[in-house]
Amino acid sequence: ASTFLKQAFEGEYPKLLRLYNDLWKRLQQYSQNIQRNFNTSGTTDLFAELQQIEEDTQDIFMQKPQDYDPEKALKDSLQQYEAAYLSKSLSRLFDPINLVFPPGGRNPPSSDELDSIIKTIASELNVAAVDPDLSLAVAKNVAKTIQLYGVKSEQLLSTQGDASQVIGPLTEGQRRNVAVVNSLYKLHQSVLKVITNQSSFPAAAEQTVTTALKAVHDLMGSAVQPLLNSVGDSVEAIIITMHQEDFSGSLSSSGKPDVPCSLYMKELQGFIARVMSDYFRHFECFDFVFDNTEAMAQRAIELFIRNASLIRPLGEGGKMRLAADFAQMELAVAPLCRRVSDLGKSYRQLRSFRPLLFQTSEHIASSPALGEVIPFSIILQFLFTRAPPELKSPFQRAEWSIARYSQWLDDHPSEKDRLALIRGALEAYVQSVRTREGKEFAPVYPIMVQLLQKAMSTLQ
Repeated sequence: ASTFLKQAFEGEYPKLLRLYNDLWKRLQQYSQNIQRNFNTSGTTDLFAELQQIEEDTQDIFMQKPQDYDPEKALKDSLQQYEAAYLSKSLSRLFDPINLVFPPGGRNPPSSDELDSIIKTIASELNVAAVDPDLSLAVAKNVAKTIQLYGVKSEQLLSTQGDASQVIGPLTEGQRRNVAVVNSLYKLHQSVLKVITNQSSFPAAAEQTVTTALKAVHDLMGSAVQPLLNSVGDSVEAIIITMHQEDFSGSLSSSGKPDVPCSLYMKELQGFIARVMSDYFRHFECFDFVFDNTEAMAQRAIELFIRNASLIRPLGEGGKMRLAADFAQMELAVAPLCRRVSDLGKSYRQLRSFRPLLFQTSEHIASSPALGEVIPFSIILQFLFTRAPPELKSPFQRAEWSIARYSQWLDDHPSEKDRLALIRGALEAYVQSVRTREGKEFAPVYPIMVQLLQKAMSTLQ
């Protein structure tokens, strides 16, 4: 009934809980001592005395009913104070966030404002450290706080068309998105540091906060996704223009290509360098940016190899220029990654495919890189370029544009589907030779059939 006591118990609840925990330890100690004395002396006097104690108090340590937990019963007497404390704790955590995200506000919190939010989180967790259950309950409040920060930040993000433009300098919306991502990143790193510094932090409490932080990381990802998509689309559009250039020429007298690299490659290098300096340089979370742009670099290499393998007709001079483009491609994607060699399989494909340009079809078919590094479907696609026009590439037979064929390949990532399409193109060729009563097939045809059979057998 005393307001003064009620306020003290609610406001200083962690201290009260610590006293309760100490009391419980002392009671356990006391009980064990009695037990020990009885076991060592074994006198009937002590036994009688103990029996008396047991009858008087139904001692909770010696004989407890199955479903009765005395420690829980003791703590449950504090239930109302704990509920009030947790409610006030949540208010203390939410208040600074509601303060720095005013209704109609346009900008994320400043560094100082964010620091004060982190200090509040650290303080609430430190005070709750007296008891594992209280730590878990406060960790749940911290998780709700992180969620609130995420929701408020998400409302600031610009999702209009200008958020994903890659033609001019940073727009107002893009600037704000960068600021929001940087702010989410700071929150993520700071809270991570706070929970790492918590000594004896219960695993369940850590898990609760970590799960909330993962949602923050996901939100950062969805904030940069429109920009990444735009850049990816532009990269693809530039690469596909290689088919507008002429690779059919024979070797020049010097035996070297006339230009160090093709026009589309120059454009690609310029575009990627500009995008990195105009847009991605402003993000403070370098690892996060590289995780996203490295995936883009892998995709760019995949598209480059795919399109390079489709060039028809390909003359000796064209091969030299294409080989130069392969070398320049490494320079083109370099700004997107920490190291080009980190790109793993894509990088190995880029390196393995280049020498195949100058090898005979028989050599290519027996290359150890086949299937292991470069998919069979890509090599078969490339061998079509060595065939007479009558042996049509799969996209020519289907009367598709290269862009539509590329989309089909994206929609059908399985080798089985791709090889089936290639087999259809080879069968159509056989049919056309029979129809015109031709006497023999193109020299590359039997090599392609053998390779297709080998590819199919690896799928079994």
